[in-house]
Amino acid sequence: MHISNGITCRDFPCTDVKHAGYRLPDLEVDPETISIVLISEAAPLDPADDYYVNGAPQPGSLFEQTTVLAFQDAGASVASLQDVLDLGVYCTNGIKCAKAAYTVKAATVNACAALLEQELARFPNVQAYLLMGDVAIRALNAIARRAGEPRVIPAGSTYKIRGAEYRLGDRFGCARVFPSYLQAGPSFFIEKSKRAMIAEDITAALKLRA
Repeated sequence: MHISNGITCRDFPCTDVKHAGYRLPDLEVDPETISIVLISEAAPLDPADDYYVNGAPQPGSLFEQTTVLAFQDAGASVASLQDVLDLGVYCTNGIKCAKAAYTVKAATVNACAALLEQELARFPNVQAYLLMGDVAIRALNAIARRAGEPRVIPAGSTYKIRGAEYRLGDRFGCARVFPSYLQAGPSFFIEKSKRAMIAEDITAALKLRA
């Protein structure tokens, strides 16, 4: 299945993103093989930095480099984003356009969460969601609220809420949810303490695979 088929933003309502960077995951994959979904922040402005291109993981991209390092930190034997995918891990962005500023409005997260929800619905066997940063956390909470469920992740600093067990409701298979920090892009190299916590969260998620 080509994951982005049939998913589209029709009217581009958001005013605080760069629509020129709009991009849905360009990946051909058997959704039955995916047990973990990693959601990062926003699509990069440069397509060469993203996770996928032409239906496959994009070798040498910035997102590949930092994601592979994050999984290596977690003890996974991977050397490429294809290796990460072979572990049953699908990577995507919560915001499908590039950011225009450091933060994005709640309305933007909510609008893109509608696309993300369609995307996530294509994976029937997900056991864990890795939420890499505040945008991903807000997006999944928006999806849960639209389904009539309470927010999955409580308000608060990520370092304070990490470690507790969070789950989506029955509609989403009661999958575990891990609030973490952003692993995609240059910010990954800045704070060693966050990098260590990212590794811990990935390790815990990988243990849940069937």
